[in-house]
Amino acid sequence: MRLLPIREDRYLLWGLIAVGFFVIPFTASEYWLSAILIPWLCFSLVALGQNILMGYTGQLSLGSAGFMAAGAFACYNILLRIEWMPFIPAVLLSGLIAAAIGIVFGIPSLRVRGLYLMVATLASQFFIVWVIDKFGWFKNYDSSGIITAQDIVIFGKEFTTPAEMYVVVLGFCVVLTWAAMNMAKGSIGRNWQAVRDMDVAAEVMGLSLIRTKLQAFAISSFYCGVGGALFAFTYLKSVEPAAFDITMSFRILFMVLIGGLGTIIGAYYGAGFILLLPVFLNIFFHGVFGDAVDATLTSALEQVIFGAMIILFMIYQPLGMAKIFQNFQDRLRKWPFKT
Repeated sequence: MRLLPIREDRYLLWGLIAVGFFVIPFTASEYWLSAILIPWLCFSLVALGQNILMGYTGQLSLGSAGFMAAGAFACYNILLRIEWMPFIPAVLLSGLIAAAIGIVFGIPSLRVRGLYLMVATLASQFFIVWVIDKFGWFKNYDSSGIITAQDIVIFGKEFTTPAEMYVVVLGFCVVLTWAAMNMAKGSIGRNWQAVRDMDVAAEVMGLSLIRTKLQAFAISSFYCGVGGALFAFTYLKSVEPAAFDITMSFRILFMVLIGGLGTIIGAYYGAGFILLLPVFLNIFFHGVFGDAVDATLTSALEQVIFGAMIILFMIYQPLGMAKIFQNFQDRLRKWPFKT
């Protein structure tokens, strides 16, 4: 079955991919590439994994930043201790390590659900960061507790410029998003949705809850681990465990909720909203008030407006930004007719 049955959607998708690979790297500034586009793609990948767990399977989780940390430090140690390991297999292997950790912390989902499961997964956030921070082996016994990511080398070529690293992250996003779309539209996705809608009925009909839930935790953690590795190697460069704190887990949660639960494209919408809105608010306040108002006051106003917009968004558009764009596309296809 086609992932996009409508011809215009396919043309739009291929057009966006072409622009992303062949236009943006040559036209965007280094600031936009390194400060906006690269973190947006990394967070979109992590939000996509979180959406698989929350939106498709209905399992609440607050440990996404912890799995990002696991993927980032796993990738660092793999490249450090296995000198012949190429970058792409190292990133994928770090995702598999995060997936194995996700399976361990996904075991409570077999007994608890809802807010109790969220609290149980919150333990993974603190435990993973604590282990990385406590044992110096993960940081190569660096006294400062900060690691410096190695250079990205793919097929003998070093990727050092923001444009080159953007292409690397975009390549991972395209492949993993395509895989997520296939899983969501296939039997795996139908199993996830059956568990989400009513797990007892799904089990009575013969669906294995153990396999389905742990599979969702593993795949979600894999995406978070890969996103964390790319986030560390292409954006942060110098990484410490404190960078993956509980605040980041909440940001990823907001990305999923605002983008749209149970949607693939919603992960990209939500990540863009969370990342760009503070930037636009900062530009707006500086343009309106300039230096007439204290910077701490404008920063506080930005946080208040940001939180208020999230609350209003959840009240008046609970289905997320993906639903807004879907409604816009439906009206555009029916234009000029009203119905």
